[in-house]
Amino acid sequence: MTKRLALIDMGTNTFHLLVTEVTEQGQLKELYKTKVPVRLGQGGISSGAIAPEASERALRTLRDFRKTIDEFGAQTVRAMATSMVRNASNGERFVKDVFEQTNIEVEVIDGAREAELIYYGVRAAGVLNTDSSLIMDIGGGSVEFILCNQHKIFWKQSFELGAQRLMDKFFTQDPIPAESITAEKAYLDERLQPLSEAVAMYKPTNLVGSSGTFDTLCDIDAQRKGDMSRATATPPASVLSLPDFYEVHNELLTKNHDERLAIPGMLEMRVDMIVLASIAVDFVLQKYGLQEIRVSAYALKEGVLHQMLAGQ
Repeated sequence: MTKRLALIDMGTNTFHLLVTEVTEQGQLKELYKTKVPVRLGQGGISSGAIAPEASERALRTLRDFRKTIDEFGAQTVRAMATSMVRNASNGERFVKDVFEQTNIEVEVIDGAREAELIYYGVRAAGVLNTDSSLIMDIGGGSVEFILCNQHKIFWKQSFELGAQRLMDKFFTQDPIPAESITAEKAYLDERLQPLSEAVAMYKPTNLVGSSGTFDTLCDIDAQRKGDMSRATATPPASVLSLPDFYEVHNELLTKNHDERLAIPGMLEMRVDMIVLASIAVDFVLQKYGLQEIRVSAYALKEGVLHQMLAGQ
């Protein structure tokens, strides 16, 4: 018999809901998908607590998600919370509030598990092969790096260096000044020492960007070339050439908020954070000499889904 599953990824910036049906043959049929800019980290990420306004936005969104889940009749609901909730002094209280108001049990996952689930999601998108790849997933609170190929994970780590944290630290003027770019890169160089050591050992040849920022970079690149196909459906796997990435990157650095918002393909929820995220991508490409960017539209929730189907 078919069964319906709902997956919720409660990120620091964005909440995602995926409702899917598994047929008797074990095939997946996507029924509903949405993302909401909850900004759970806004006003509290630097002080280590979820702000009241952010908590209310999150609870309102999850009440809406609950209605949608019930409308589709999903029997199983899996909700994962990541960086903001796991680090917040009031994270446990928030999880209790969610359960009381929505009957959704939230799993607060640690950084290592988050990285592992992202790997399974990216692998399902078909962007990995036998080459050594470096997956980068830029969230609002944390960034996950996974060194891997299609068969296995060699190394993984989550760093609390997400775009909201970088924004609070370095985005003091708009457009971002050259000294802030330099400061962010120096900060990343210092904080990503463990990654640098692992890269030296496993020698990845390409960067695999996992959803979020990377999807938006691809959307902007496609619309710049007059390709509107991504506006209706995002393919699981894409390629973003380095020259194309740098065209978009340089545009992001020289424009202010309103000018960035006017870029075709830009999402309002990413309009500021994408500046800090793009600088981080540039840093990783240059530091580790990576010559190719592949993009996976699949990430954490798809990883959870494929692990569930595999019975893990």
